[in-house]
Amino acid sequence: MSIVNSHMSHVNFVFFGTPEPAVEILEVLHEAGYIPALVVTNPDKPKGRNLKLFPTPVKEWALAHDIPCAQPRSVKDPAFLQEFALCRVDVFIVVAFGAILPRELLATPKCGALNVHYSLLPKYRGASPVESQILADDRETGISILVMDEEMDHGGVVARKTVPVSPWPPTALELRKKYNEAAGKLLVEILPDWVAGNIQAKPQDHVKATYTKKIRPDDRLVRLEDDAYKNYLKIQALSAWGTYFFIEKSDKKIRVGIKSAEFKDGELIITRVVPEGKKEMSYEEFLRGLPQNS
Repeated sequence: MSIVNSHMSHVNFVFFGTPEPAVEILEVLHEAGYIPALVVTNPDKPKGRNLKLFPTPVKEWALAHDIPCAQPRSVKDPAFLQEFALCRVDVFIVVAFGAILPRELLATPKCGALNVHYSLLPKYRGASPVESQILADDRETGISILVMDEEMDHGGVVARKTVPVSPWPPTALELRKKYNEAAGKLLVEILPDWVAGNIQAKPQDHVKATYTKKIRPDDRLVRLEDDAYKNYLKIQALSAWGTYFFIEKSDKKIRVGIKSAEFKDGELIITRVVPEGKKEMSYEEFLRGLPQNS
C-alpha cells in the first residue's frame, strides 16, 4: 500500500471514519486544504428487501473526491496491518470509526492517532457523549482532541474547545453539527504544530472521568407523568433514535412516536407524533381522534 499525500506535503494523514458526522469534519479539513492520503471506513452494508450493498457516507465522500478508500473487515486483520507496517504516515485522524484501533496499527504513524471526542474530557467518555450531555442538562459543552491508546477515550488531550450553544437544549443532531464544525477547525489549527512536535498531550485526570452508555430502546420511553423538563431533555437528546410514549385506546395500548416538542412556561408541549400504524400528524389531530374515555 502506497500512502503518499500528493495534495498537501506538510501533513500526510490517513482518515478513519464511517458515518455522516465524520464527513462533516472531512469537509472542514478539505476546505482548508487538508486532503487525506487514504480513507479507511467500514465495509458496505446490505440494506432493503434485496439486501443491496450500500457504501458508508465516508466512502461516498472519498469516491466523490477521488481519494483511495480501504474497507477492511477488521482492523485487526494481519494482512491489513502488514500493509500499514511499511507506510510513512504522519498521523491518523479518527472520527466515529466504529472500532478501537489495535496497538500495532496505532504504532504506525510517527505522530500517533488523533481522535475527535464530543465532550470536554474526562467527562462523558464512552458511547453517547452528546446525548448524555443533553440528558444531564450540562451546558458546559465542547469537544476534545486526544491521542488514541488501547482504551476508550483514555489518551492524553491535545486540545479542547468549548462550544457555546443557544438556545438550549438542542437536539443531539444540532449539537453534533456544532461540534463537528468546531472540531474540524481545531484540527486545522493544531495539525501542523502537532506533527512538528510543538504540542504536547496532557494526561487526563482519570479520577474525574465519567462514562456514558449505549442508548437502549427502553431509554427512549417517555412517561408523560414524569417531570416535564426532563422529558423534554430526553426528546431532544434522543431525537435521532426517536422517543415514544404509550397510550390506552379501546383497551389497547398503542405506541406513539414523538417527532417534535416544545417546552414553554414549565410545560411540555408535544407538537408532532407518529401513532403506531399511521402517518405523521399534529399532536392535536391525534388527540381529536381518541375516544373521549381514553
